[in-house]
Amino acid sequence: MNSNINVAIDGPAGAGKSTVAKLLAAKLSFVYIDTGAMYRALTWKAKEDNVDYHDEVSLTKLLEKMDLELKYEQGGVKIILGGKDITEAVRSPEVTNNVSYVARHARIRDYMVMKQQELAAKGKTVMDGRDIGTAVLPEAAVKFFLTASVQERAERRYLEQTEKGIESDIELLKEEISKRDRLDTERKTAPLKKADDALEIDTTNMSIDEVVERLLTITQEQMEAYE
Repeated sequence: MNSNINVAIDGPAGAGKSTVAKLLAAKLSFVYIDTGAMYRALTWKAKEDNVDYHDEVSLTKLLEKMDLELKYEQGGVKIILGGKDITEAVRSPEVTNNVSYVARHARIRDYMVMKQQELAAKGKTVMDGRDIGTAVLPEAAVKFFLTASVQERAERRYLEQTEKGIESDIELLKEEISKRDRLDTERKTAPLKKADDALEIDTTNMSIDEVVERLLTITQEQMEAYE
């Protein structure tokens, strides 16, 4: 069985990509690469330093100076910036609602894609994001595109935030998710879209375990085919 492959998982906000990708990577003994965390870290840093989310030049300078580390630990990924753990901070509503503005800049994406490709160069990775199968790892052996209804994604985000003690409103979340979908799909640089060779899976009525098991079965079949 050939394990020197990469798995690309794309899809809109709240489709369950990160949760599924982490669990799939663990089952395969692959490295999980959270590309969203990289963009969130830059968005959080821009907020802290009062850098305009729409200022591509200033954001690029900020990114080039950032000391960002993704520390893989049992149970998840720690996001360390300048020695500070910002794992929870990058999930704040402020960051969530503005990360798409930061991620749409061409220079930012070019830099991030280069870093992400370096991380995946040796294979055996599971990488999730918006443009993994189309722009970051177009040659990935296995590609998935996860979707879910806006209502379902809003309910998931609502539960996630309330469990963390964050005040939340499901109707507002639906509006924010729909807006983010538009920003992600309409941006000029590497927009969110399904790769032609990606398998689309609607997770609306599926549990996390069901999604992971389906992806695992398909990935293992592909690995055997690559022998």
